[in-house]
Amino acid sequence: MARVLIIEDEHRIASFVGKGLRAEGHSAVAVADGPTGLDHALSGEFDLVVLDIGLPGMDGFELLDQLRSQGSRVPVIVLTARDSVTDTVSALEGGADDYMAKPFRFAELSARIRLRLRQQSAGGDGPLEVLSAGQVRLDLRTRRATVSGKETDLSAREFALVEVFLTNPGQVLSREQLLDRVWGLDFDPGSNVVDVYVGYLRKKLGADTISTVRGMGYRFNG
Repeated sequence: MARVLIIEDEHRIASFVGKGLRAEGHSAVAVADGPTGLDHALSGEFDLVVLDIGLPGMDGFELLDQLRSQGSRVPVIVLTARDSVTDTVSALEGGADDYMAKPFRFAELSARIRLRLRQQSAGGDGPLEVLSAGQVRLDLRTRRATVSGKETDLSAREFALVEVFLTNPGQVLSREQLLDRVWGLDFDPGSNVVDVYVGYLRKKLGADTISTVRGMGYRFNG
């Protein structure tokens, strides 16, 4: 069981996240302003923080800066309505471990929380910052992708899709799973958005990077 701190001033969202976490066996504490959130995050009592940006008293960027400057390595997932590239980069370079835009699906947030907790417990040096398979490498903090050492320009959706593949090495992922985790959409059998983006990635990463498993989905080969 993990202890999760939710720093979110929208009661409806904080309650929704807290209820979902408790249903999965975690403990969850919610606070609604920046200064109180920082005090709780620095207490050492929590295994992970879910952090909103638009907070009263102290915004999430300042809270994150204070948290990291005081030496805390607790994993932080930023959850906010701000989804511009500038805000994403600011949060990640400021020390966040992950970033999710509102609206979101709890299933995806839960998966990301499990990933960060696994990474935190697996190594003594803090959360994993780089994912790689074969010649493909993702830097999760700078949001940069490289193939055979050469930087490759990926859109936010393309980056998120590769990240899902690399956090599930060797697994066949269905279109439904990929839609849920990357787009947050209910599965529509008629939608081809996953197929389209896989096509984009094959052009950028290599034609053999992603295999089609007929009737099941896709597997990332690296």
